[in-house]
Amino acid sequence: MIAAILFAVALLLDLLGADTGPVLDPGTLSLAGFLCIALHLAGAGAWTSSRWSNRRRRGYARR
Repeated sequence: MIAAILFAVALLLDLLGADTGPVLDPGTLSLAGFLCIALHLAGAGAWTSSRWSNRRRRGYARR
């Protein structure tokens, strides 16, 4: 969801030709969107400590 918002803002900035400075340009926002997609595909934030504790209680722990 965050990546989609970043890509939308980058597209709007590019289409409008807005000058926001060297830091906040469409290229930087696109790279930030790609980073969000890469983290999502890598599974960042997918597991929480409560899931691991539920697995241990049910007997699904690694042996």
